[in-house]
Amino acid sequence: MAKDTLTITDNRTGKTYEVPVENGCIRTNALRQIKTGDDDFGLMGYDPAFLNTANCKSAITFIDGDKGILEYRGYPIEQLAEKSSFLEVAYLLLNGELPTTKELEQFNHLVTHHTYVHENVKSFMDGFRYDAHPMSMLGSTVAALSSFYPDAKNIKDPLSRRIQITRLIAKMPTIAAFSYRHTMGLPYIYPDNDLSYVANFLAMIKRIGTSTYKVHPVLERALDILFILHADHEQNCSTTSVRTVGSSEVDPYSAVSAGIGALYGPLHGGANEAVLRMLRDIGHISKIPEFIKSVKSGEGEKKLMGFGHRVYKSYDPRAKVIKRVADEVFEVTGKNPLLEIAVELERIALEDEYFVKRKLYPNVDFYSGLIYEAMGFQVEMFPVLFAIPRTVGWCAQWEEMVTDNEQKIARPRQVYTGQKRRDYVPMDKRAAK
Repeated sequence: MAKDTLTITDNRTGKTYEVPVENGCIRTNALRQIKTGDDDFGLMGYDPAFLNTANCKSAITFIDGDKGILEYRGYPIEQLAEKSSFLEVAYLLLNGELPTTKELEQFNHLVTHHTYVHENVKSFMDGFRYDAHPMSMLGSTVAALSSFYPDAKNIKDPLSRRIQITRLIAKMPTIAAFSYRHTMGLPYIYPDNDLSYVANFLAMIKRIGTSTYKVHPVLERALDILFILHADHEQNCSTTSVRTVGSSEVDPYSAVSAGIGALYGPLHGGANEAVLRMLRDIGHISKIPEFIKSVKSGEGEKKLMGFGHRVYKSYDPRAKVIKRVADEVFEVTGKNPLLEIAVELERIALEDEYFVKRKLYPNVDFYSGLIYEAMGFQVEMFPVLFAIPRTVGWCAQWEEMVTDNEQKIARPRQVYTGQKRRDYVPMDKRAAK
């Protein structure tokens, strides 16, 4: 009969080992028993960038990259983007189930009434240079929140955890808006508790010389959908950073600031900015064939940005939703002049055997930058717009990690490739280089 085990024969010694298989995985620690001698540490797995290593069990987000499936707690992302609000999805990610009307009202109230930050936070942010990057300000300020809320260190207390999570979700748009206003040389705008989560953020960004700001409902809903699409994405670079730092049992503000730092990188939160640079570099639809030829030849530095994904080997399900949202936004803002290039580039690439064979399909970043730019955001704000909704995913993943009895402080192994043991050489005996 079939057994849920893996039989391994070590050809170095001729010994055979039987390793249990659970959920399609083996515990790599089981490889430690495979040794060539008593002084052998044991076999390890070598997996740069964790391409085939599971670091946790999670019930939050499911991805099937080959089929283009993304689900939050079992719900397809397409359905949530069509029917839910961002805070409803946030509740789902944090609690495992969609809220009732009363539960959602209570959650909305809690988040809405925690949007204000301590006045000293403003003083802290005023210490940044006038041209500081908004993402740098965001990460530093979130890390500083741990000193404003010392109770956050009580991570084993479920009530304390939920208080900190609520604070993070509520205050992230405020800090993000303050960082934007700082770089623009504008006065900070306080939150308005009468507005929705997204409308409040847009008002804090856009309001100038008036006590009110009318948020266009199409733009409000568009950003709400974008927030839903970016709320979580399984064990990506920033989420893994949150879990790794959080494994030391540090407060959630410090852990989330680590996620912001990871997201700051151009290979993560800066991907949609790279798409805009590519489209501007192409310049006109007439130059697309030349650009495609250059990408396929591998000559020069031309790359097809916004296509392909580490996980998805078919069409990114988020990209399908974003493309529809883009059409709705451009009806209000007018078409981004780069849109024509983007649409034609997508059409050609999806019909080109070179890209189809390599399973390079548009991802979430291909159209999101165009939408953000049409809404009036500078490219420096793109990763900040990513960080606001991803805070929910980071918090859900952090709490899941904290309550997982199998988790320990993260401590990967290494393959040492340096010098063998050698004796110290006095200065006067060292040969000149």
